Amino acid sequence: MRLSALLPLLAAVPLVAFPGVATAAPGCFDPAAALTVEEQRLPASLPAGGPAVGPELVRLAGLDPFVAEVKRDLCAARSPRRAERVVTQAGDRLWRTTVDRAQGRRPDLGTLDRFDDRPLYWARLQLSSAIRQWRPAFALPDRGALLTAFDRGSRGLDDVRFPLGKTRRVMVSGFDPFQLDGAGIRISNPAGASALQLDGRVLDTPSGPAVVQAVNFPVVWGYFDEGIVEAAYGEALRDRARRPDVIMTISQGRPGRFDIERWAGAWRGGFPDNNNVSVTGGVPPAAGWPQPDVQFIETTLPYSRMLGVTGAYPVDFNQAFCVWPDASQPGTGTPVCRSDAPAPGEIAASGGGGNYLSNESMFRSNRLRLGLGLTSLPGGHLHTPVLGQPTAPDALTDTDFEARRQAIAAEVVSLATAAAAGDRTPATPPRATDTPRAAMESLPGTVLPG
Repeated sequence: MRLSALLPLLAAVPLVAFPGVATAAPGCFDPAAALTVEEQRLPASLPAGGPAVGPELVRLAGLDPFVAEVKRDLCAARSPRRAERVVTQAGDRLWRTTVDRAQGRRPDLGTLDRFDDRPLYWARLQLSSAIRQWRPAFALPDRGALLTAFDRGSRGLDDVRFPLGKTRRVMVSGFDPFQLDGAGIRISNPAGASALQLDGRVLDTPSGPAVVQAVNFPVVWGYFDEGIVEAAYGEALRDRARRPDVIMTISQGRPGRFDIERWAGAWRGGFPDNNNVSVTGGVPPAAGWPQPDVQFIETTLPYSRMLGVTGAYPVDFNQAFCVWPDASQPGTGTPVCRSDAPAPGEIAASGGGGNYLSNESMFRSNRLRLGLGLTSLPGGHLHTPVLGQPTAPDALTDTDFEARRQAIAAEVVSLATAAAAGDRTPATPPRATDTPRAAMESLPGTVLPG
């Protein structure tokens, strides 16, 4: 599955047809080769000036020698097979190195807070742009396959290895940073940071030890179209001997609180992704996977146990969702938002997790869970609090920023522990704490017309 599962994926990512910023030796890399919008942000600095933010975060995390080494190895490759080995190993090593750094096993790597997820994101872009601009001395049959192999490994998709036996198994996913234009260039995503903290950990639960495997998803519609969520969760769920006992997608949500989302909806609201692409309409199926035709999917996470978790932030159970007023004309009119339950025939305008890629990660992973007949397996979505940015406009980090991210990640670990333990979900969910429309509109990336 390493090269075949998502081969079309990066080839489908829109490119920008103007020169990128070369970061390697002339003669091996072509700085005029087109880059994606994400990659084009590599030279961006803060409005107040200073070094390029992405490369500086990579340097502060001690990952710049690794990036330079991979580029040298790519330039030295003399065959397609060797190039494939270089990029595949680079992706796997980047993920494993950043997980080890995040969990304190690599104190030798840089001075940046080890909980910081941003170096992984920017190092990935430095290397994907290098692969895209690499000009080998031999015919390259499939650059897209190299990009996919590297990207898949660098997101942990090739690193999901659950043990056999009675140990409980939990699979989670985080996300890359997003909303990176302008002053947002220094944004971090606490969901991605939490995934790095969770990958490979053994949680001590009342039901016994639970092993966690984590991946990080891109904030790009095209990847979801090509089935990255189904590939990640599907490969794990199809393995009967090592199947996870719990699946939980995680993303950044509302300010000041965690939300366990009750509903996922089959609608895309059109908010631009990290390549500035907007998509509106129903969530399409992913080829090759069993997926029922449904509009809403309800969480099966043990939210009663999770709501008992205490930490720096309150934990709520969000029951809001929105439907289109005329089921025969989805996408028109003002969505009707409620907090009871969707009626048969209603068409989703938003799940509890909004109508951006957060919602879609829950919808796709749990649509697959249902398609595989795993109706009772706990699955759902957790929204973290908004992390915000460092206080000073010219700062890449500060102590308060780091403390908030660490507090969020620590509480995610506690919530994952509660989810792994499991219990019977109560018949009557707790009451919603917000008006339904306000709950939707407070989510980043959610678009509700009217």
